[in-house]
Amino acid sequence: MDLRESAVLKLFMVVFVANVSMMRDLTGADSVTPPPPHRWMCNESRLQWEVEVCGDDFKRNMDHVDPKFWCNLTHFISEYNLFSLCTETKSKGVECYWPNPLVESYIIRIHKTFFSNCTNKPMELVDPPNETLTLLILIPVFLTLAMIAVVVWCSKRSDLLA
Repeated sequence: MDLRESAVLKLFMVVFVANVSMMRDLTGADSVTPPPPHRWMCNESRLQWEVEVCGDDFKRNMDHVDPKFWCNLTHFISEYNLFSLCTETKSKGVECYWPNPLVESYIIRIHKTFFSNCTNKPMELVDPPNETLTLLILIPVFLTLAMIAVVVWCSKRSDLLA
């Protein structure tokens, strides 16, 4: 092996070792420690009771809102926010994540109780006036015809220029 090949091989090895060392430092493989496992499990029976307390508070607060305004969120947004915060706080207090299926099912029951008649009336779709419809159809048709005419005209002119 001549001197150049030896130098190139040494350089390659140095670059390779440096690259491996840098990649190990960048990934932090040596310093990663897994988080400690949770010692507590979600106490669902306690959570059910706590969520019921939140629901009772929400029901008492909704008694102060006129039922004809139950479909207008601006009239009860603060009560609903308190209910949501209560369920979140109580969930985390009993070592449960939020939202979870138990809380979601309770929230759905609350929605069925208070907001089941709040569906929006479907919008009636109406065709535009005939003049507008005709214009919307004819503009693309005329633009297509104009483009065809321009292409044909340009192709005839290129024959004359060539």
